[in-house]
Amino acid sequence: MPPVGCSSVGASWKDAELYDGKRMAQVSRVTPIPLVCLRSQHAQVAKAVEVAIARVSAAQQFILGEEVRAFEDALAARFGVAAAVGVASGSDALYLALRASGVGPGDEVITTALSFFATAGAIVRTGATPVFVDVESEGLGLDPARLEGAFSSRTKAIVPVHLYGRCARIEPVVAFAASRGIAVIEDVAQAIDATRGGHFAGTFGDFGCLSFHPTKNLGGWGDGGMVLCRDGAAARVLGTLRAHGGRDGVYREVGINSRLDALQAAILGAKLPYLEGWNAARRSCAQRYRELFAEAALGSHLTVLAPDREGCEVVHHFVVRCRRRDALRAHLDARGIGVGIYYPTPLHLQPCFASLGGREGDCPVAEAACVELLSLPMFPELAEAQQRRVVDEISSFYKGSAA
Repeated sequence: MPPVGCSSVGASWKDAELYDGKRMAQVSRVTPIPLVCLRSQHAQVAKAVEVAIARVSAAQQFILGEEVRAFEDALAARFGVAAAVGVASGSDALYLALRASGVGPGDEVITTALSFFATAGAIVRTGATPVFVDVESEGLGLDPARLEGAFSSRTKAIVPVHLYGRCARIEPVVAFAASRGIAVIEDVAQAIDATRGGHFAGTFGDFGCLSFHPTKNLGGWGDGGMVLCRDGAAARVLGTLRAHGGRDGVYREVGINSRLDALQAAILGAKLPYLEGWNAARRSCAQRYRELFAEAALGSHLTVLAPDREGCEVVHHFVVRCRRRDALRAHLDARGIGVGIYYPTPLHLQPCFASLGGREGDCPVAEAACVELLSLPMFPELAEAQQRRVVDEISSFYKGSAA
């Protein structure tokens, strides 16, 4: 999903379809730096992916089948869970995990105010009501201290989000849920392979929900998702729900059509061996950004989020807090530097949730983040020279006469 303010995900300005003619004239004199670059990654895996596609073509089995089973088994083994269930998208992964947890009309589900819309949308699709709580300043994950005030007799589950590629402070969330007999469904769309205390994101709660959108750290050639299941019986329920809710022509409940395509599973399986190296490269890029910003000494103008000191992050997005965020975004965009805003509006203030009574000031940390956060170019192949140029342009904005 392209963020607000995303300049390009291509490799050159000729591919930047989001630029209008005037913008192209501005950036054509320099080599743009995209927010995300998929071409550079594909060059590494092209042959393996071609082999995987040929295998699917020869088998002529395109929905579920052996390719999906093999990829499900690979992820279940990687993360040490009872089973993994492939579905059509990360959004469906959340929805189906909620359904498998028994969430439905009349229930409430606690979640964070700072996330992509799909987190809340999945809750509403079940007929339940989202209850939004604020995030912590450090790490921007759901604040466990807010759970007690959000809990009610109708609360059926909690959906914490591992945002920007780092684990939320999940242990107190799981402990709170266990003490009240409710489920924990982890949104791991941005944090595949991130760990905390030696445990993978998505393995603390009852379910972990992954997304394989093309821009994710492990991305397919279209949509795709996976649910990590701690319990084998729950995985069987999910397997039924993803196939309309029935088996062998007998339907005891209404599910949806949400099956992972064999082609996507084969492509993702071909890319999986590269994931650890890609994530290590992302961490190296993040550390280089931190060092460059320390050298730039931007003081109160810009703050870099501290690295995760209690786990191993995978840096899906590299975000900074900055003054005059929108003006800085325009400055970078005009110079061919791709940036993004994740997210411009907190979930409790989205117009479609107005009936829930959310007001400004309810979640002050999340609200401030939506005004201040800017995502800078981040992909494993990002070069030091590119990062230096990003930091130099930001410095020129704040230290120039216009600042």
